[in-house]
Amino acid sequence: MFPTFSLRYVNLPGHFYERFDPVPVKAPKLIAFNRVLAEELGFELESFNAERATQWFSGNEVPPGAEPLAMAYAGHQFGGFSPRLGDGRAVLLGEVIDQQSRLRDIQLKGAGRTPFSRGGDGRSPLGPVLREYLVSEAMHAMGIPATRALAAVTTGERVARRTLEPGGVLTRVASSHIRVGTFQYFAARSDIEGLRILADHVIERHYPELLDHADGERYLALLSAVQKRQAALVAKWMGVGFIHGVMNTDNTAISGETIDFGPCAFMEAYDPRQVFSSIDEGGRYAYGNQPGIIQWNLARLTETLLPLIDADQDKAIERATEVLKTYAGQYEAEWLTVMRAKLGLAQEEEGDRELVEALLEAMHAGRADFTLTFRQLCDVAESDQAQAALFKLFDPLEGIDAWLGRWRERLGRENDAFDVIAARMRAVNPAFIPRNHRVEEALSAAYEDNFEPFETLREVLSHPFDDQPGRGAYTLPAAPSEQVFRTFCGT
Repeated sequence: MFPTFSLRYVNLPGHFYERFDPVPVKAPKLIAFNRVLAEELGFELESFNAERATQWFSGNEVPPGAEPLAMAYAGHQFGGFSPRLGDGRAVLLGEVIDQQSRLRDIQLKGAGRTPFSRGGDGRSPLGPVLREYLVSEAMHAMGIPATRALAAVTTGERVARRTLEPGGVLTRVASSHIRVGTFQYFAARSDIEGLRILADHVIERHYPELLDHADGERYLALLSAVQKRQAALVAKWMGVGFIHGVMNTDNTAISGETIDFGPCAFMEAYDPRQVFSSIDEGGRYAYGNQPGIIQWNLARLTETLLPLIDADQDKAIERATEVLKTYAGQYEAEWLTVMRAKLGLAQEEEGDRELVEALLEAMHAGRADFTLTFRQLCDVAESDQAQAALFKLFDPLEGIDAWLGRWRERLGRENDAFDVIAARMRAVNPAFIPRNHRVEEALSAAYEDNFEPFETLREVLSHPFDDQPGRGAYTLPAAPSEQVFRTFCGT
């Protein structure tokens, strides 16, 4: 049933990882299996055996052909550098080539104490497993690059966190699990050869168009390519109100995918200072800070690549700095592309940025729900009668009425009919997001061995842009008694 492994990372030098088999659990039970993703990966679903799959996805048995390992990496965590982190509760089973000839990692998260666990138990509570399953799949459905969830199991064991909680294991799929922190691991040891091997591996795997570049140019081009992907990724986060919560360098994937959905959340009332993560006490990773933080993380990546870019450090710094200087313009262009699409603007005009900022200011002043505002604008684009429903989202109304006039005038200069514009907007403005209270509702029920709310929410989130009759309640923000102000990572 399992696809054939095409092992790559285990063939890198031994100091890139620690060989480690998952630690068996007491009584695993398969509670979620992503058949669509499994088919994409090449699983033989006609011979699917739930009992055998449960053993594989819990770590009780190693799938045939796998060579499990824990990856080594370092990282800046909330600005402080740790030279040795690594997979403390995750095990890379290996890589497979999917139906589109893409190399994909398959990893177990919550698979037991590894050599990198740093005193931790290597386990995961069930809640973070289900949160990552829901949010990562929702991000994928919204067209945002992200790791994927293949399976989730309960372990039959309890994990000690704030209280004793049921344990779980997530099977995660990624283009790779290489991070900015992976480069930092070798740089911290002045291992130039290790950096070169890692960079070449990344280029071959994620940026093959750079293979023909000369050595120094190749690594400078790698920096530029990673920067472009990260600018585009964070712009997409901002477009759906996503707050990662822990944008450490060890949570920044070189592939440009969203990775590690610990205390993440989606903003409801628009506020650029919004924070949910219980460990982000200073607001370092607030919604509005995310574009600047990714630039900071890219600067840390740049530091690791300097010896590869030029043997003369001063020249290397000068050349790399020129790349970093382009970030602001790249992000600005990506963000404006996202926001223009959300407002139905296919053409570019000089005043578009000011138009977007004026709307965000009105939303902030009126405490308007981010997702519902943009979804309601889809209806307003098509009919003035929808304006009343939009106004109900704002309290007070100051600013939004005048802004609508500016927007309608701007739409009038587009070449498409208003119904075409509205349809275009509905294709990029989700009606359904993983609202925090709905996620918590699903997790609480799962802790009572009731997975129906999780399954329903999973199905709702798989079609974020569609109108779903009978499921309107899932579009609504939390009532005052349902609001979730803090999220937890589960480590």
